[in-house]
Amino acid sequence: MKRVLIVDDEPEIRRGLRLKVDWEQLGLVVIGEASNGAEALERLAQEPVDIVITDMNMPVMNGVSLLDSCHADYPSLRLLVITGYEDFQYAKAAIRNQVRDYLLKPVSQEELSEALSRISQEMDEERRLQDQQERVQWRLTQYYKEMKEHFLIHTVKGELEKGIRDRAELFELGLWDSRSVSFITTGLRERSFTGQEPRTPDKLRLPFEMLCREFAATHPMLPQVFRDLNYKGLIHFILPLGNGDSAAEAFIAELRHCVERHLSFEPAIGVGQPVTGFAQWKEGYLSSLLAWNLSEHEVRYAAKEPSDGKAVLTEERTLQLQRYLARRELDLFGQTVMQELTEAFYVSQTHFVKMIFQLCLLLDSAAQAAGVPFDHGQQLWLRPDFVLGLDSVEKAQLFVTGLGRTLIQMTGDHPDQAETSVIQAAQQFINENYMYDLNLTMLADKYNYNTSYFSELFKAKVGKTFIQYLTDVRMNRAVSLLNSTSLGLWDIAELTGFSNASYFSSRFKRMYGISPSDFRQKPPEKFISEEPKK
Repeated sequence: MKRVLIVDDEPEIRRGLRLKVDWEQLGLVVIGEASNGAEALERLAQEPVDIVITDMNMPVMNGVSLLDSCHADYPSLRLLVITGYEDFQYAKAAIRNQVRDYLLKPVSQEELSEALSRISQEMDEERRLQDQQERVQWRLTQYYKEMKEHFLIHTVKGELEKGIRDRAELFELGLWDSRSVSFITTGLRERSFTGQEPRTPDKLRLPFEMLCREFAATHPMLPQVFRDLNYKGLIHFILPLGNGDSAAEAFIAELRHCVERHLSFEPAIGVGQPVTGFAQWKEGYLSSLLAWNLSEHEVRYAAKEPSDGKAVLTEERTLQLQRYLARRELDLFGQTVMQELTEAFYVSQTHFVKMIFQLCLLLDSAAQAAGVPFDHGQQLWLRPDFVLGLDSVEKAQLFVTGLGRTLIQMTGDHPDQAETSVIQAAQQFINENYMYDLNLTMLADKYNYNTSYFSELFKAKVGKTFIQYLTDVRMNRAVSLLNSTSLGLWDIAELTGFSNASYFSSRFKRMYGISPSDFRQKPPEKFISEEPKK
């Protein structure tokens, strides 16, 4: 209910105004009266008021002075003048102070109700627009945060090459490509609780994540923070190392203290090898995961081994193992795993553990891509005690090959079922990565298929070509941004994967029969964003 104050020096007129209007029907309530401007200002200072109905010719403080004071001190206040004088000075004062209406006495019931209804509707519309702007701003902020984190995750996994620097500039991360950074992985161990009441890390996953994000946002070193859905319960920081090792050590100590103080849990922390440039982020990230995996209560630093930014499992070997899994060639997969583990074993224990870890990450990524993620019992990074028990090549090979066998079984024994799983995984990948420069060859390589065969398979399973599906996904997201944000067409094109605003506009008009700008001004009533018109 909007709150109304009536100001007039004649009690009879104030009572008459009360009786002339159905206040409740208009969404209004009279909260009080005043006999002059001075009393009105006192009342305004004591409680919130939305609308003031005032006379102009009053003792002590007249309406002109009241309007001037209200306009200066309460700019959002709605003012309605009702006076018995057609005085030019009064009308001038009303215009100067943006009075919503100027009525002459005696005012009729209909005239007063109409004026108040217009004011009430104006206030409703302004509040609606304000709420909408606040929601748009919130959505936009959330959207940017989600997109930025999405970029970080793909960068640390080495999945971005083309356009990575342009995308980094979009999220104000361009300078990070030349910075020396260290990845820090933290999580809660089952046996690290320091409080009185029994609690488990699973129950604290959400508050732990929120605490870490707030800690990163307020820390002077301004680290980047992200969560990889593959590793539930772990939070990762990318810490710039420009201030020296002491600053990094202080950051870690402050993080430990913050978590212990708020959650009564002592976090396990793994610190990766320092790396420089986006191309080495994958190695830095994996080294922090490995360090965390081997940590207990104390902070664990990655082994100070020489690093050229390359993972111990080469890209060529990774693709070979992925092909064996896709073709369900478990024997060849096991033989290759044995070879890699044997070579790593004779380098060092750290190299050997790192190889086990990367093989398991490869398998987990394959399971995620196929839509059949491993359960917690099969995830090595959640079982730090288990990895230490894999102290021979034979034990490690048996474990890794067993995971490979489980993955093949989960994706189905029938070839058609396996292909369906692959295409569903490809659709999911497109849905999550539509904003990047995707092409059919890259997607076919990802799932170890011939490009021509994969193109035919995708169309047969989905009912549309790869390009049609990708364009539909991008357009649906563009429509959502047009509806829910004030972003310009260049920004929307950038965020949805179109090469430029001109191309985006032409494709949009070809699909929907209306330009993006016209759509934003007045969307068609029966428009259905989920399925673009062909």
